Amino acid sequence: MDLLRSLLDTATATAGGEPGPFALLRREGADHLDVLRGELDVVDRLADLPLPTAGPAGPRTLALVPYRQLTERGLTCIDDAMPLECLRVDEHVRVPLKTALAALPDRAVTATGGHFDLSDERYAETVSTVLREEIGRGEGANFVIHRVYTASLDTPPLVAGLAALRRLLLGERGAYWTFLVHTGTRTLVGATPERHVSVDDGLIMMNPISGTHRLPATGPDPAALLRFLADPKEIDELYMVLDEELKMMARVADRGGEVIGPQLKQMAHLVHTEYLLAGRGDADVRDVLRETMFAPTVTGSPLDNALRVIARHERRGRRYYGGVCALLGRDEAGRQTLDAPILIRTAEITPDGRLRVPVGATLVRHSTAAGEVAETYTKAAGVLAALGLHPPAGPLPTSPLPTGTSTAGTLPTGTSTAEGDATSGESAERDDEPRADRAPDSRRGLGLPAPGRPHVPLAADPRIAGALAARNTHLAPFWLRRREPEAAAVPALTGRSALIVDAEDSFTGMLAHLLRELGLAVTLRPWQQAAGQQTLLLNSAGCRGCGMISSAVRVASRAGGGGGH
Repeated sequence: MDLLRSLLDTATATAGGEPGPFALLRREGADHLDVLRGELDVVDRLADLPLPTAGPAGPRTLALVPYRQLTERGLTCIDDAMPLECLRVDEHVRVPLKTALAALPDRAVTATGGHFDLSDERYAETVSTVLREEIGRGEGANFVIHRVYTASLDTPPLVAGLAALRRLLLGERGAYWTFLVHTGTRTLVGATPERHVSVDDGLIMMNPISGTHRLPATGPDPAALLRFLADPKEIDELYMVLDEELKMMARVADRGGEVIGPQLKQMAHLVHTEYLLAGRGDADVRDVLRETMFAPTVTGSPLDNALRVIARHERRGRRYYGGVCALLGRDEAGRQTLDAPILIRTAEITPDGRLRVPVGATLVRHSTAAGEVAETYTKAAGVLAALGLHPPAGPLPTSPLPTGTSTAGTLPTGTSTAEGDATSGESAERDDEPRADRAPDSRRGLGLPAPGRPHVPLAADPRIAGALAARNTHLAPFWLRRREPEAAAVPALTGRSALIVDAEDSFTGMLAHLLRELGLAVTLRPWQQAAGQQTLLLNSAGCRGCGMISSAVRVASRAGGGGGH
């Protein structure tokens, strides 16, 4: 408590003191606040993040990973030169949540001059262009386009951030992390709902979330929820992010990812649909972080082309929006740990009092420009309301939208990804209450955490549980079950080899795992390096969880004798 009190006394001093870099974190389900203080470094690459071997168990480094970090993998983005900052943790204490709430400043936050950096008309025009020229021409299935709500704070910047954190801790009951990170040059404060990737005791987990059902004011309506669960658009949106994160798991987990779910993420005023992905591996956590940049829920799919589309149409950097806040450490056995939530539902405050709230809309072929404009108002209003600020007016543009744009004038329900479901009070179940929405049979021997905390579980309704289970009917069972070494090996394929040519769709990584399970020795090469090679040609285009397993077996079984096929 002395550390927290010292930081707060300096930060709230009349003269506006500077306490130096620190972070305050409440992680999912915790009854305490983690208080971290240390020196701030700037590094170039994720591999440069410090993770010393000596010292006690616990957090060692807290990193703010900007969106531009994609450049270290050669991926497309507008490089805005935002730094990869890391806090070397010198001091770490845990403060009971009630004690922390009593200590944090209880002050109103006020601001003036609020507006979006892109007008409604310009944003609607961008949405229409992406729908017509990118999705309409098959460049991808979904893309996330963002804009930024800005304002000038009247409250001292760090005090405003601390007061906002207190309000979020009181009002946001289902965030994955509720946090404030102060670097001296910026303060990030928010309540992010979504884990991007975590590593604990060799267990790698990701959590693709998409689809939102807004609960009626009168409480859950099972019939309406069933309609939502049967909506092909909502089903496809979750499949899209599942596919993309399975590709990532194929790169970082020894045997790829196992799919658990779908499940409901039940919140006070809304319900998300989600999957969990789990796999085991011993890769350096910095490599895991690098290979999973960044979540499809804030970019789109397929990922590589989504990044190009974003750069073409946003034409400015994203700063930390869509990046991650990564906590790296070691456990009692000295093993590396990682916990990295996505930087969404987060406000950035500069030392001169400038407030930035980036929000995005997920565009799919069913989207309308008017609907996505409205969605950004909803998302900005939610973050601002959670910070105690008045939300912007809206929700729809009053001037004409671009020619050919649909003007359906109602805020769409059940169309957004987890990126922005941040309306005031739209928070997940209480962290100190169990959730039965995550079924106990999802543990599957991977060493997953104990089942969640039961909370008025909508998924306990047999009709809803059946609707969720039905979503997996057309998915490849290969990814839905625990895979034992050599259990699926085909004797006729043992000792043979396959060369998979990657034509910029990393489904090929999943395909490599699938073929190895069949007994083949697999080499994966980019298309530029495959000239003149004999190949086992397997087309992964449109692979929903690599459902072509049977055709892969048939093609491989027909390959001639010897290796090199």
